[in-house]
Amino acid sequence: MVNWTRDFFICLSNSKFLNKSAQKWGFRFGAEKFVAGTDIGSVTRTIKEMNARGISCTVDNLGEFVSEKTEAESAKRQILNMLDKIREEKLDCHVSVKLTQLGLDISREFCIQNMLEILARAEHYGIFINVDMEDYAHFQATIDVLKILLQNYGNVGTVIQAYLRCAEDVMDELKDIRLRIVKGAYKESEAVAFQTKAEIDRNYLKLAKKRLLGDAYTSIATHDHNIIRALEDFIRENNISHEKFEFQMLYGFRQEMQYELAEKYHFTTYMPFGNDWFGYYMRRLAERPQNINLIVKDVFYTKDHKLKKEPLLTGALAVSLLLLWRKSGKKK
Repeated sequence: MVNWTRDFFICLSNSKFLNKSAQKWGFRFGAEKFVAGTDIGSVTRTIKEMNARGISCTVDNLGEFVSEKTEAESAKRQILNMLDKIREEKLDCHVSVKLTQLGLDISREFCIQNMLEILARAEHYGIFINVDMEDYAHFQATIDVLKILLQNYGNVGTVIQAYLRCAEDVMDELKDIRLRIVKGAYKESEAVAFQTKAEIDRNYLKLAKKRLLGDAYTSIATHDHNIIRALEDFIRENNISHEKFEFQMLYGFRQEMQYELAEKYHFTTYMPFGNDWFGYYMRRLAERPQNINLIVKDVFYTKDHKLKKEPLLTGALAVSLLLLWRKSGKKK
């Protein structure tokens, strides 16, 4: 059942049609619980609220399936504006970016130029830029671009996905730069990725412990309390300085645990924003299918828990999502 629902939501996240359509809908299906705002103004207010609790943030200007240079340039301007806002408001915040949003699928050189412009401004402001890792089809290109960027800038790092079989080798290649360790949120083949939770968890702990014993800064990004507790024990047992790492979680997930960890360690909340929320949100549902109840509530009930008078349109949309998934499954 878990694999079925995970595959379902990942399939939806990969639909270009639904991602583009969702930009016109406004937030649906409870997405506002996990997306921190639609624009720089609204996400800035949320960052300030988290900063007031002693929590740092990293913001992600959502956007996928960029195929036109104008789209990539617009995304770059939004990121540059966000950097300006962080500096202007003195926010405790850095920025996470996706290379595909900045033109990787259009031209690697074009993407690199966009990234160099972002890194130059971020360096001037003293802000770190994290390059998010996407699906495996973009994995090597992302690593290659990162290495080029590192030739000129030191304020950039990336993400290691523990479900990838090559994760440890790549992590060792990048042992001197700041990294975020995650489990991984895309559907990948058995040839390149571990498939079971037990395998992924085991590799995650292995990678995190190895990084903690090294010298470079590490973001331990997970909501898994068992992994967190195991790493807390490891940190105590090995007398690891709290200045070498932080815990990190996604906005809207396990909020009480976020507050608890922030009282003991450096803590960062990953905060996505923007109208291009659909693919991101579907992958979060893939990771945590029990949040399907948010969709049900959004489709059929008002905010004061009353049944909507005319839930037929959004209900039909929910059914269409299911039919789309079934159709795509038959093509495989």
